[in-house]
Amino acid sequence: MTNRRRGEISITLDDKPYRLCLTLGALAELEESLGLENIGELADRFSGGRVKSADLVKILGAALRAGGADISDADAATMRCKGGASELTYALVELLRETFIPEFEENETGAAMTGSDASSHRGGGNQSSNPTKAGLV
Repeated sequence: MTNRRRGEISITLDDKPYRLCLTLGALAELEESLGLENIGELADRFSGGRVKSADLVKILGAALRAGGADISDADAATMRCKGGASELTYALVELLRETFIPEFEENETGAAMTGSDASSHRGGGNQSSNPTKAGLV
């Protein structure tokens, strides 16, 4: 079972359910394997449409491992998603949204905030490090 508050999503690959999650370790792995200077560059790649299929394989592999699966990137590359590449890509974009821009947050008083209220509460940042401004939302 996935926990959206922790940035987890579920996906079915090869007719088996999996949990995807981008932990801090998974994000560090992606920075290294994709040759990124910072994780904001990942958001820039997605929002600018400059993502290669090899990038998707690395993101999927890291997210599967962070979600508890013992799967290599090579194994992740051979897994089939029922909806094809477009559904898999959508799931990975959703995962990035859940990781960087949770839909539900609480402010200091414990009141729920969503959407622009939550975004403004988190504060600014430059475009390369803020997935909201980079177009992931």
